[in-house]
Amino acid sequence: MAHAQDTKNGNAALSKLNINIGILGHVDSGKTSIARALSTHFSTASIDKSPQEKERGITIELGFSCFKVPTQQIPSALQKELPRHVNELQFTLVDCPGHASLIRTIIGGAQIIDFMLLVIDINKGMQTQTA
Repeated sequence: MAHAQDTKNGNAALSKLNINIGILGHVDSGKTSIARALSTHFSTASIDKSPQEKERGITIELGFSCFKVPTQQIPSALQKELPRHVNELQFTLVDCPGHASLIRTIIGGAQIIDFMLLVIDINKGMQTQTA
């Protein structure tokens, strides 16, 4: 988790807290669809941008996107746990490949991941490469 100062409005006292969430699961379980549905901001290295990913229809590289939540919109019990100067939570979604041959990419991304969201296809259940 990382803090970033809000200097746009001239108020260096307030900041946002960034939380990186890795989205993992089996190939074609819906990981990228969930990241797309939740995200409001997409980076230049976001979801399935490379020509090879588009051609193969799978995630090959880590994809980054995010959404932001003002601290006033989170439950009060959680607000109490945040430092007082944090006025916004930014959730960065790390869309990870689901294919076993790309495990090194996933392990490389693990170093920046704070939390993990495990996606399981309800119709297929747990599969070999789910986790």
